[in-house]
Amino acid sequence: MQIITSTAHTHHMPPHEFYDGALIPPFESAERAHIIDRALQAAGYTATTPITTVPTAILHAIHDPAYLHYLATIYPRWCAAGGAPEAVLPSTLAVRWMHRYSPHPLAEPGYYAFDLSAPIVAHSWDAIIDSASMAYTAALQLQAGARHTYARCRPPGHHAGTDMCGGYCYVNNAAVAAQTLSQQGKVAILDIDIHHGNGTQQIFYGRGDVQFISIHGHPDECYPYFLGFADEQGQGAGLGTNHNYPLAFGCDDTQYLAVVDAALQQIRDFGAQTLVVSAGFDTFAGDPLGGFKLSRACYTAIGQRIRQLGLPVAIIQEGGYAIEALGDNVVALLDGVQGA
Repeated sequence: MQIITSTAHTHHMPPHEFYDGALIPPFESAERAHIIDRALQAAGYTATTPITTVPTAILHAIHDPAYLHYLATIYPRWCAAGGAPEAVLPSTLAVRWMHRYSPHPLAEPGYYAFDLSAPIVAHSWDAIIDSASMAYTAALQLQAGARHTYARCRPPGHHAGTDMCGGYCYVNNAAVAAQTLSQQGKVAILDIDIHHGNGTQQIFYGRGDVQFISIHGHPDECYPYFLGFADEQGQGAGLGTNHNYPLAFGCDDTQYLAVVDAALQQIRDFGAQTLVVSAGFDTFAGDPLGGFKLSRACYTAIGQRIRQLGLPVAIIQEGGYAIEALGDNVVALLDGVQGA
């Protein structure tokens, strides 16, 4: 198992997010990454892979260049225009019919964000591009012959669409890996975060070379609410390549693994040559942003099933906020994939 970690994520340290009507400390914190790193080390997984910076061409294939420019430059422009220096957060959102772009630095955040959980601070871009580069490196390692790679990305990415951030996500790391791998054949993305990978779905919805499968909390009760229904199957060249499995809160190991089996059969039927896993662990019982009841053993079982596909696999870190258990849950999945 090739392990890719970095300390650059500490450049992204937002002081707060806006959640359920209040400014609170972010659930997505640097401590999550530190806990994972310590668990990996304790389990004998060592990060030895140098990170290769993701090329601009890969980023532009999945994200609007103007959006990437916004992420890279908004903080100083926001401050110069009078925005609070603690963090960039929108005050007005460009929703539905209010969708005209405004170049004003205090308005741009509302054009490029769909919620208030993706603040940007002075050096966030350094962490964002490093996280995307970790996913890119994981894909490169598969192309070089590795069977399994794990990128401990922070910030996560699966909520980031072509031109929109939210849900702690800015650049879509799983999409970076899939876009890279798609240059050599069909790619499947399996998203096992409890929150639907709305950004990943949007990026690949019209493409026939990248299959997207998401197993998540039902949008009627689970963030991000407005996407992730079972009847969303792709469009144009991508019709039939998008598969959503929305599940009710309370889902346990047995129910979940039955859906995993169905999803993996769809990957076989698609004829994928590589697999990208958006690995969220907020499905764990007791996760503060979750609602499922999965045990640690379930992650090992998921990994074992993934291994049985016989495909090269890039595992990309997404959510998971029961941080006292997060590191061990990550190790459980990797152990299953590797056959440890």
